[in-house]
Amino acid sequence: MILALLAALTVTISPPAPRVGDLVTVEFPAAVALDPSPEYEVVSKTDRRVVVRTFAPKSFAMSGVVGGNTRFTKLVVPVKSVLQPKDDLAPAPLAPPLEAPYPRAPFIAIAIAALWAIAAWALVWWRTARRAVKTARPVVRPEERFRRVVAALRANASNPRRWSTLADETRVYLAATRPHLGSDLTSSEIIPRLAEEEQIVGEILRQGDLEKFSPARRATGDFDAVSVEALELVREREEVREVAA
Repeated sequence: MILALLAALTVTISPPAPRVGDLVTVEFPAAVALDPSPEYEVVSKTDRRVVVRTFAPKSFAMSGVVGGNTRFTKLVVPVKSVLQPKDDLAPAPLAPPLEAPYPRAPFIAIAIAALWAIAAWALVWWRTARRAVKTARPVVRPEERFRRVVAALRANASNPRRWSTLADETRVYLAATRPHLGSDLTSSEIIPRLAEEEQIVGEILRQGDLEKFSPARRATGDFDAVSVEALELVREREEVREVAA
């Protein structure tokens, strides 16, 4: 009996004032074997230490054997209730849920993405505009274009398509300077509409059609002489423009 009392006096309980459901560590001076009890649950156990808990709002007693031959009984573990004295067990009123703030992060992300897209499109437009400005060529008047083409054809006598090229450029020049001689007209439709001073155009178109559509027959006209007369069309138009000015 004295040994059991001494054993009980050297037992440590942690925490010293446990509440319902708390894990209670009970440490003995020697190896312990507890008696089964429905008043508590053994959570874990080593030789000298046991961890127990109870869900009953009252103290419970432990019993067993310490050191293999010393029995102890009524080792009381005090348990405090989580309820207040004379609690009517009525549930506390629930606080209204806090209203979550409206999420702004998605809208901020969308705004940032939109700004990036606008910036990217603006950069593309700016670079395209700069490229267009750099590559833009000055507008060449029809008379100047025709004069350059004729000069290039006269300088390249080995060009096998001189007549057809001159005919095509003559059509372009007439369509740009004489609305009634559009590029959609055939040679047989243009020739009757030519003025007396434009008859050289008929010769150019005939020689060009011969070279283009009858490769077995070579054009027989004097290219240099005809091209000089073709340039008279440009000179006469420029003189008319100067008089009108």
